[in-house]
Amino acid sequence: MIFKVYYQKKFNQVPVREFTETIFVEGESEADVRLKLVPRKYNIEFITPLSGAYLEYEQQSEDFKVETI
Repeated sequence: MIFKVYYQKKFNQVPVREFTETIFVEGESEADVRLKLVPRKYNIEFITPLSGAYLEYEQQSEDFKVETI
């Protein structure tokens, strides 16, 4: 399954919407994705699974790239 992760690059920084970035990660569950991203030390705000029309919409974006970790 593919998940969209909203995060801040600096773990110790208070989340500010203007600095929120996204990454697409393949994983079995939200917990699996969180474990895979631990070494990157991101301040994860939210993780959402992508499927159906939402996944198709995201795939149309030129920035869509799934990271397999």
